[in-house]
Amino acid sequence: MNNDIERHPLRPFLPQHAKVLMLGSFPPQRKRWSMEWFYPNIQNDMWRIFGLVFFEDKNYFYDTVGKRFKLEILRPFLEEKGIALYDTATSVRRLKNNASDTFLEVIEQTDIKALVAQIPKCKAIIATGQKAADILAGQYQCKTLQIGCPTIIDGMITLYRMPSSSRSYPLALDKKADFYRTTFQREGLI
Repeated sequence: MNNDIERHPLRPFLPQHAKVLMLGSFPPQRKRWSMEWFYPNIQNDMWRIFGLVFFEDKNYFYDTVGKRFKLEILRPFLEEKGIALYDTATSVRRLKNNASDTFLEVIEQTDIKALVAQIPKCKAIIATGQKAADILAGQYQCKTLQIGCPTIIDGMITLYRMPSSSRSYPLALDKKADFYRTTFQREGLI
C-alpha cells in the first residue's frame, strides 16, 4: 500500500461564462500524461467522446502522430462552449499503483459549491464516473445519481452522472458519447 498523499496538480479551469462544470475524480499518475491538463491519459476516451459529440470525429482533439491530445485547440473550444473542469478530490492516496478510482482513497474533497460560486452562470454539474458522482451527491445531499438521469437541486442546478470515460468501463465509445450528447443538448451546448 502506498502511504504517500498526492495533492491535485492542476488549477480548476473555470471560464467566467461557464454553464456546465465537469468533475472527474483525480488525475492519473504523471507518467500517464500526454499533456498538462485534465484527462491527459491517451488511454482515457474523454476527448474522443468530445470529438464524436461535437465534430463526429473521435480523433478531432487527438494528434495521432504526436500521440497526445491537442490542448492548443481543446482549451479554447471548452472556453467558447462554456465548459468548466476540475475534480472532486484535492488530495488522495493511491492504494494500488494505478489510476483506478476503485483504489483511490480520497483524503480531501473539493468544495464543489465554492467552485460553482466562482462561475455564476453554471446551471449543471456533470460527474464523469462513480466516485465523482458519489462525492457530488454527498455534497448536495441527494440520492445516488444514476447514469443519464438528471437530478435537479432546489430548482437551481442540475446534477448528472455520466459513464466513465475510462476504457475499463464496459460501454462502447459511441454509447458513452450518446449520453454526453444528450446531456449537452439538454444544457444548450449543442
